[in-house]
Amino acid sequence: MPEKNPAAFRVFHISPSTPARELSALPTAAPESGFYWIACTRAMLGEQLQRMQATLQAVTGQQLVDLHVSDLLNAQLPSHYDYTSQYDLLVFRRLSSGATAHPTAAAGAEHSTDAAAESNATQRNLLRRLRTSAVGFVVFDTLLLTVHPDDCTVREAYAARLLALSSGGNGASIAPTPPVESDTLPQETTQRDQRAGLLTAARMPTSPADVMLRVVNLIVDGYLDLRRELSRQLDHWQVELLRPRARAINWTALLESRLSLHQLDEICEDQRTAVQDWIDAVEGWPLPDTPSGVREIELLKVRSRDVLEHIERVVHHVRRLEQSAETAVQMHFSLQSNRTNDIMRTLTALTAVFLPLNLIAGIFGMNFEFTPFVHMKEGFWWAMATMTFIALTLTLFFVRKRYLARTGQG
Repeated sequence: MPEKNPAAFRVFHISPSTPARELSALPTAAPESGFYWIACTRAMLGEQLQRMQATLQAVTGQQLVDLHVSDLLNAQLPSHYDYTSQYDLLVFRRLSSGATAHPTAAAGAEHSTDAAAESNATQRNLLRRLRTSAVGFVVFDTLLLTVHPDDCTVREAYAARLLALSSGGNGASIAPTPPVESDTLPQETTQRDQRAGLLTAARMPTSPADVMLRVVNLIVDGYLDLRRELSRQLDHWQVELLRPRARAINWTALLESRLSLHQLDEICEDQRTAVQDWIDAVEGWPLPDTPSGVREIELLKVRSRDVLEHIERVVHHVRRLEQSAETAVQMHFSLQSNRTNDIMRTLTALTAVFLPLNLIAGIFGMNFEFTPFVHMKEGFWWAMATMTFIALTLTLFFVRKRYLARTGQG
């Protein structure tokens, strides 16, 4: 295997006081300052397990436990947290990036004349978006090992952010600049550049656990972005379910939407449990003797609680969507029941109008020889006038009672 294969692994040397550097090969010794971040694919870990174990032994003096190796190689493992005396293990599921529903595509579908095709297309994109894969984090004191799927979108996204942070966001290094003459650079510009350099350095990760939490927060942000698509999908179903003249509802797609919400709820519950276990473990860490060490622990706790709060926001939103979907379904059946009652009421009123007319027609249709008005010249017109009067009277009565009134459901 070549010394550097971007598709297999990436190695970074991170120090709070210096720019992050990407290395071309796996490290062979512990860093003099800062820590290493090794981000590899699951396939690379399975193929080069002995080499990775040797690297961990050389840098940290400890290798991975066999059960933890199995967890890292298991792509279907749910989110969970575990630990040993030498390192912490966190498995966190992220959204797969194979097919991401584009917001403009869903917005453009609103102008489609085929509502069923629009619903199916949006639903297929949403279901593909909800496919997840596991990302493993192994946190040592001087090294962070992350195991990603083969696409590595989260790894690449944070690696780009880390390198941009190291370069100050505009390609300029945050390393100390050589002194310049005071007459060539204004004092305000010098102070502003120094403040910018200090701020960028302060934003650099301070420990492997800090990098892990930042990557996890990047994963959770994907779920936060997904809320907009879920809300748009639910709005579509509410419009379809509460539309007065709705005839054909794609109940299969609606059921799949609700199952997707249940799946997302379970994923976020596992994530919340894993992060909460991590927070409990951090609470049990002994406090360092230096103020900088104490501050580092406090920042880890703050960032961990922030990640937990983001997950809880997703859980709260998903459960609210589930309740809204259930309410929309119940309102749909309630509207259908009311519409059926209105139809039955109208039919009953019309039956009541024609019932006396049928009675009169039945009486004069009897085969008796001496039936009144039968042999009269004006008998037919008297019967028609009577039947018309009765029909109009009953119709006006039912309209006044709103038995024949047009409802808002049409």
